[in-house]
Amino acid sequence: MLEQVITWIVHTVNQWGYPGIVGLMFLESSFFPFPSEIVIAPAGYLAYRGDMSLWLVLVSGIGGSLLGAIFNYWLAVRYGRPFFEKYGRYFLVSKKALQKADVFFAQHGHISTFIGRLLPGIRQYISLPAGLTRMNFFLFCLFTTLGASIWVTVLGLAGFWFGRNQELLKGHINKISIGLAILCLCLAAAYIWRFRRNRSRLTSPRGPQRQ
Repeated sequence: MLEQVITWIVHTVNQWGYPGIVGLMFLESSFFPFPSEIVIAPAGYLAYRGDMSLWLVLVSGIGGSLLGAIFNYWLAVRYGRPFFEKYGRYFLVSKKALQKADVFFAQHGHISTFIGRLLPGIRQYISLPAGLTRMNFFLFCLFTTLGASIWVTVLGLAGFWFGRNQELLKGHINKISIGLAILCLCLAAAYIWRFRRNRSRLTSPRGPQRQ
């Protein structure tokens, strides 16, 4: 079944070209999530064969990811916030909880969005809380693009180098996914340590001033 899906993706990308990559990655990043590996990696293989430009494959993949994320962000702003403000008490989501989420994303939305775009199962949905809390749109787009750029580039290069061997490609993508997850944990730990250190500096009493 998976092989048939991959064959269809390759055929679709080959037929539709770069707009097809944008469209499929838009879907992958928004309301119809499916593994981005089966879009970008085959496109990278087509670039290896000379049927496509690897550079344009990466740009198209990043652009589609950003558009899909913006769509989810817009849905959360347009419908999610009013819904939870009106019916949140029935889902144990109080207005106070929404206000705390607002504060959190105002302070940490950039790192949350960036790391979220690198984690499987989260990258498609991190846009929803960002939109729900109305995170700064420019920062949302910036850090979504940064995170998506890393992931799409990894997949494109993996398809370019290993696309002829599906088992080898799958093995390398799994290893890379684990590596990125470890990297995200390290980034999160470093960010938390730095944030707490800066906060302790701001809240600690000042020593005696020199005359």
